[in-house]
Amino acid sequence: MLNEKGSILLEKIIKEKYKNVSLDNRKYNEDEFYYEFKVNDQVSEHDFEELERMIRQQDNSIFVKLLKISGVYLDGDSNKEMITRIVGKAFNSEEELNKYIELIDDVKSRDHRKIGQELDLFCFSDYVGAGLPLYTPRGTIVKDELQKEIERVCRKYGFQKVSCPSLSDISLFETSGHAKKFNDELFRVSSPKGHEFVLKPVQCPHHTQLFASKLRSYKDLPIRYMESDKQYRAEHQGAVSGLSRVYAITIEDGHSFCRIDQVKDEIINMVKLIKEFYSNMGLYDAFWVSLSVRDYSHPEKYIGSNEDWDLCESMLEEVCNELNLNAKKCEGEAALYGPKIDFMFKDDLGREIQIPTVQVDFATPKRFELSYIDEHGEKQTPVMVHRAVLGSYERFIMLILEQFRGVLPVWLSPVQVNIIPVNMKYHDEYCNKLKEILLEEGIRVEYDNSDESMNKKIRQSHSMKNPYTLIIGDRERDNNLISYKKYGCLETISMSLDEFIKFIKEEIKKR
Repeated sequence: MLNEKGSILLEKIIKEKYKNVSLDNRKYNEDEFYYEFKVNDQVSEHDFEELERMIRQQDNSIFVKLLKISGVYLDGDSNKEMITRIVGKAFNSEEELNKYIELIDDVKSRDHRKIGQELDLFCFSDYVGAGLPLYTPRGTIVKDELQKEIERVCRKYGFQKVSCPSLSDISLFETSGHAKKFNDELFRVSSPKGHEFVLKPVQCPHHTQLFASKLRSYKDLPIRYMESDKQYRAEHQGAVSGLSRVYAITIEDGHSFCRIDQVKDEIINMVKLIKEFYSNMGLYDAFWVSLSVRDYSHPEKYIGSNEDWDLCESMLEEVCNELNLNAKKCEGEAALYGPKIDFMFKDDLGREIQIPTVQVDFATPKRFELSYIDEHGEKQTPVMVHRAVLGSYERFIMLILEQFRGVLPVWLSPVQVNIIPVNMKYHDEYCNKLKEILLEEGIRVEYDNSDESMNKKIRQSHSMKNPYTLIIGDRERDNNLISYKKYGCLETISMSLDEFIKFIKEEIKKR
């Protein structure tokens, strides 16, 4: 294997270049290789070019790119000492290497952390803490518009919005089984007055208590709840990074409580919901579906009876076949309480991202002793179907920023129209009038009345990726017109104000 050869060569030149190398270890797979070692000398990314050159001198039939250097614990044990890890990737030709370098540059240009800072969407603070993102006014607009959109689509499929507290007595999660599963990830909250709570790691147990709050009839089912709220997971401190992994996760998910004869229809309903939302976002093209089932050799990992699991898995498989999802059965990937369908999307960088999921759960309603009255007046236990469409807002915002390079659709853009006067002295009054009219029409608009030159304002509007930039001069002021540039286009288009309002509203409606 090429990466095996790369790891051997890196080990050799490290030991040639540095003295007293110890505690070394090298590993490799199809994607990359790494070499771990302890050395007294300072090693950094600045040494990569020389190390790559030395590898080429050792063997000119291999082309190596060193990717990153970091400190890691020996054998991954935090009780042991820190050593150095260098990660690299090997190629057969210079052409393959150059293509990969282009890909790396593309990845860097799409980095959501860089884009988020440039577009002023979110930030982090040492005072608040790592892994706790702060959304700016612009970023909050993006997050809120996503929430409006997912709730709009979910309502079409029968979901009703609910709201539950972030705190809970630990008994809620002990009953659900999450306290045991997430024991090391729970944030426990206490007060001097004797309060003992946990911050919720998931929302489904709260939703069971909404269902349990009153007597239910079989005629009431299915009952569908949706909620977007914070969840909290105590991730390893070194694992938090940008929006991809955080402590406070804003989760969009929903739960349906239904009769057993309604389960298949509920699954189909949710799959259709997922298809509509992701089609609207332009993300439904490249994906495959995982039918995630239990690890049959380790039943102790799950809650619920084998009979229920058998039935759940067969139902999901039937739906996958009926909807021609070409699902791949993945053993051991099921949730704690039941099997699931996971949608695996591939972005423009070739990365697979799992966000949407549908999960069938017989176990949780039984653990909470949920019931409804059937047509014979007898108590029955409902089935709980979990679904996440958008999933984590943080990860979803990361996905769309990187997928679209920060160029958001008009409906989602923090600023939809940016107004720039040719000359502040002569055009300020008309620009202010335009801003007021557009705001009254429900359009997100900014007016750049700074002292910068017009051309600099136009460049700034372009760098902020505003969909439409209005350029207002004498002609526009005197004739009640506007002239605009669309992001990414050189052409300037003029029309009446009324025509523009009608036009921009149609653009905002597009999904």
